[in-house]
Amino acid sequence: MSTESAPAENESGARPDTGPDTEHPAEAPAPESEPVSVSGDGDGDGDGDGDGDGVEAEVVADDAEADADADADSDAEGSTDDAAGGAEKGAQVSEAEAELAAQREFRDRIAERKAAKEGPIDAGTKLSGTAADLLAAVRAVESGEKPLAAPVLAPPEPEPRRESAAPSPAEPVRRPQATGQAGPDPESVAAVRAVLVEGGAPESLAAAAAAALGEGAGDELRADPWLLLRVSGVRPEQADGFARALLGAECGPEDERRGRAVTVWLLEQAADAGHTALDLPVLAEALGKRGVPDPEEAVQSAVAEGDALIFHDPLEDAPAPAPVAEEDGEEEEAERPVRVLVGLERYALAEESLADGLARLLNAAPKDEASAAAGLEEAAGVERGTTAELIRAIAAHRLVLHTGGEAARAEPVAAAAAAGRLGLRVCVAAHSADGRRRAAELLGPDAPATATATVAGLLARAEGPGLDRDGAFALDVLVVLDAPQLDVGDAAMLVELLADGTCLVLSGAPGTLWSAGPGRVFGDVAAAEICPRIASRTPDFGPIGELVSGIGIGELNQVEAPGKEVVIVPVRDPAEAIHRTVQLVADSVPRAIGVPAEQTQVITPGHGGAAGTRALNVALKERLNPGPGRFGGFDPGDRVVYVTGRGRIRPGLVVGADAEGLRLECDGEPVLVPKEQVEQGAVRHGWAVTGHQAVGVRWPAAVVVLPGDATQTLSRPWVYTAFGRGERHLSVVHGADAALPRAVSEIPAKPRTTRLRGLVRAQVPGS
Repeated sequence: MSTESAPAENESGARPDTGPDTEHPAEAPAPESEPVSVSGDGDGDGDGDGDGDGVEAEVVADDAEADADADADSDAEGSTDDAAGGAEKGAQVSEAEAELAAQREFRDRIAERKAAKEGPIDAGTKLSGTAADLLAAVRAVESGEKPLAAPVLAPPEPEPRRESAAPSPAEPVRRPQATGQAGPDPESVAAVRAVLVEGGAPESLAAAAAAALGEGAGDELRADPWLLLRVSGVRPEQADGFARALLGAECGPEDERRGRAVTVWLLEQAADAGHTALDLPVLAEALGKRGVPDPEEAVQSAVAEGDALIFHDPLEDAPAPAPVAEEDGEEEEAERPVRVLVGLERYALAEESLADGLARLLNAAPKDEASAAAGLEEAAGVERGTTAELIRAIAAHRLVLHTGGEAARAEPVAAAAAAGRLGLRVCVAAHSADGRRRAAELLGPDAPATATATVAGLLARAEGPGLDRDGAFALDVLVVLDAPQLDVGDAAMLVELLADGTCLVLSGAPGTLWSAGPGRVFGDVAAAEICPRIASRTPDFGPIGELVSGIGIGELNQVEAPGKEVVIVPVRDPAEAIHRTVQLVADSVPRAIGVPAEQTQVITPGHGGAAGTRALNVALKERLNPGPGRFGGFDPGDRVVYVTGRGRIRPGLVVGADAEGLRLECDGEPVLVPKEQVEQGAVRHGWAVTGHQAVGVRWPAAVVVLPGDATQTLSRPWVYTAFGRGERHLSVVHGADAALPRAVSEIPAKPRTTRLRGLVRAQVPGS
């Protein structure tokens, strides 16, 4: 990295790999019980993004080697549903509401399809020991008896392929424009509020609890106080105190209701950390640490109530077992080693549906094979390098992976443009509105508006081509940029809406942060080796590109930056880090680099801490747009981010407020955020954001702040992502000492427990 000093004020420079190593602070034990949090998320501030500031995911994250990123967004179904409930009456649905509707429709479709499958799956006949006991529980559940052990479910049979759908001449179908979605029934909220007050919990949790528990929420909560754990942000210690207040002497750690609720809570925490399932021994150990006396019985109870599912997956890396000799001299096939996994139903269904959909795409024939292939082959002859390879792959395959850095984004877009010139229906979808804008610039001004979309807008059918008469996207080629950001739910919905014969191109940088939601779709598909994988040979140019490329392979190199493209600003403590950051954004970068403050983005590991986003945003607002915060803490001219879902933000400016809510301007469009969403933390100041919030977005200049108190959250993917957000300039406010080079060289992405790789390989012959 360059040792150039920051302009004017920053005269001294230092290599980032000097200084003593830092030790991780010891984690304080959780209290036996404590008041129930008034926040609706896991970080204590109600913003729904779980930045790790008070989050209880550490138990599962540590035991399962989870990817507990400090800025991973919390459960979208909690925060987004609450947000949708306060939408503007009489207006069109918001992006978040439309996506929720799409998710519900998708789940209904999966449920119908699974119900239509033929008979029970004959599996596990050769299991023994614990696995056999678990399978026996399935039979008990089916017969209505109390299970003796947790059931083991085999992977579902492949769904019959859909017939290829011919392009419809009719106009694409758009999602109907509906009025705002109503929140929980007022009577239900009132009933829940009464129970909360009786148990000493904050009344502010009433709406969230009523939404989470549904009809009869008050009676359910009174009968089972630990159901309060279904509300995002409530921890087991807090639910225990609530239960003691309601149940008195009847309350105890051995209560079956507590074990079941803590099991579900731990699985939710694991999903927040990126897992779609947990190994049974890992879950049992975590339950023991949470004071559950019989973890196996707790898991069994959760399965019996339908709150969780159990699976047995073959161990792919295990050697093939030798045949077992019988007494009559014949050999019987030995039992194949399996691992027992426990997961929540919605993620299990999504993962299975995604595997089904990918197999369907791979086995489908291209539309108009001869003419399309000939045209694409001719187009490939005009292009060069990786773009030509991509065009040929699109002609021959229905699923293609493309890897590369920022400069390589132009290659799949160019391939889509070539297909579009042949009359094929194409769309390029990106993770963010900024990514969509950059894709549109690459496509050129003649490309239709439907040729680009955000993934969220595409799924909500508010952007992109819409659906044809058969209910599939009116597309021949879909290119998804920033594909590592696809979580398993979004990916499953996306593939479900692709017709047979459509080509799906997944493109992204493998070194970037993974999805904020559960799953590792891009990595699992690549590891399954079921489709062509084309690696770009286009390097990222300039000092920033050279620096980021080295980080991607675990090297933190010193780069030459004659134009001060990369500047290192060493600091001693968080207070100095904040001072230097404000100085860079407000003065040094605009004066020396020519990038104004409104185009410079600050990125830091987390929201909490002495130099997290909260502290930085307070200091930056005071310097750049001081004011009393008369609109719920905001003033006109404030830079903000609107959290529209887990891992998704819309940067914008505050333009005003009224009785209906906060009025923003995001990407040149007016956006109304209802008052209820503002109160729940859906809008936060945006001069400084976290690494996950910055994924998929680039700014002319970026200032990355690495305070000493956040070094334990650093990893190679985080540094790769954060350092690559600046197009023209990168300043690193560096207080991490040796933790930065150690993170780059020694701390890759932590593994996530998922089932997709095995599921899809089982359905694709020869993989």
